[in-house]
Amino acid sequence: MDSNSLITFGCCIVFLFIFGKIFILPLKSMLKLILNSILGGVCIFIINAIGANFNFHIGINIFTSIFVGLLGLPGAGLLVVLQIILNAI
Repeated sequence: MDSNSLITFGCCIVFLFIFGKIFILPLKSMLKLILNSILGGVCIFIINAIGANFNFHIGINIFTSIFVGLLGLPGAGLLVVLQIILNAI
């Protein structure tokens, strides 16, 4: 192998590392959002299981799951408060 091939090979490896670093960060954040949304859906399910005794229900859909996934327990609390307010009207 001549020096041009070695330089080209080295540059390709460096570019692969750079592009890998650029594309892995959004992938990690998307996987974290998906995991948090699943945990948000589980949290809403638990709220519904407890609230079944009190005739209380929050719909489990992609929007409420992402909402609780992004905001965590304060988001679940906000959904509970909104549901109580909407049931009172």
